This record gives sequence, structure tokens and C-alpha cells, in this order.
Amino acid sequence: MHATYCERIPRSVGYRSRTSADLSGEYGTMVCIMTTLFFDQFDSQVGVIGILAGPAGVREVGWRLRPEGASTEPDEMVQRALGQLWEYFAGQRRDFTLPLDLPPMEPVSAAVLQALRTVGYGETITYGELAKLSGTGVPARAIGEIMAANPVPIIIPCHRVVASDGLGGYSGGEPGHHLETKRWLLENEGALPPALV
Repeated sequence: MHATYCERIPRSVGYRSRTSADLSGEYGTMVCIMTTLFFDQFDSQVGVIGILAGPAGVREVGWRLRPEGASTEPDEMVQRALGQLWEYFAGQRRDFTLPLDLPPMEPVSAAVLQALRTVGYGETITYGELAKLSGTGVPARAIGEIMAANPVPIIIPCHRVVASDGLGGYSGGEPGHHLETKRWLLENEGALPPALV
């Protein structure tokens, strides 16, 4: 799969060239990069999980991934991700040491996901606490939308975000098993809040 991703480089960076002049504007220059992506999947205790990655890192992780055109040839980054996820599900890994090459997203979403990466194995955080931790001023209700759009669940642990009065929602997992999947992931980490056991 040859994927093209475009990102606007702010004018303050000072990047400008003749070849990109037609894409330049008041807010910066649009730069597009083509890369080859690779795909593989494995059967976990909570369903089949797919991994999409390229030379720069892991792009997507999730259930029901169907990346059309992605290469299924063996790839070092995909195999590294598969190995670390397998170790996580076997209870042998608490932290992921994978480079990420996330798709472009709004700065607020990126800040919230970055803050979430500080929530460790065996811990939980409420939607409101994550909103505050991110320093973005995002209301707690918007955190759920950002979690649902997380391109790399488990690696960026959106399952650790819970409601103040319950488990909260979860978009990961096989169809019809979303909350069951979230509960399993939290129980596997020993992180299910006592009120929810």
C-alpha cells in the first residue's frame, strides 16, 4: 500500500520551495509524503487485532482493520509490534517501546493522546482527569470522542480511561463486545477499579 499523507508546515518554520509554492499559503506549506505500509494480524484473547506500520513506525492498531493494498510481506516494524502485543497479552510486557507514525490529527487530539501515554500499566484515569492532565481545556465529554479516534489502542491505552461513575465507553473490540473487551484489558492489568469489579 502506497499511502500519501500530507501535513501543513507552519510558516514560522520557514520552509518554502518553488515546487511547493502552489501549496503555500498564509498558514504554511503543504508537504506530502508517500510511504509503503505493511499489515499483519494475530488472534488475541479479545479478538483478531491488526497492525498497520511503515518504516517510520506503527500507524494503526485495531480490530476490523482492512487496509486495502497494504503489503502482507514480512516487515520488521510489524513483526516488532506483533511481538510486543503478544507479550502484553501474555502478561509479560507493561510498556511498549515502538516508534509511532500516527496519521495527521488535530493538535488537541495529539496533546490528549500524549498525556494518556503517561498513564501506566495497572492504572486508570477518568475522562475529566485526562482532560485536566492534557492541559488543553477540552471538556471531559470530548475526551471520549478523542479516545474513539485513537489510531493505536492498547499501545496508547484508551482502555485505561474510565468514567467517574463506571466503566465508560470503548470502541475497541469485536462488534458487540466493546465493553467486554475493555473490562478484560483492565482486569488483565489488575486495574479494574474496585467499584466496577
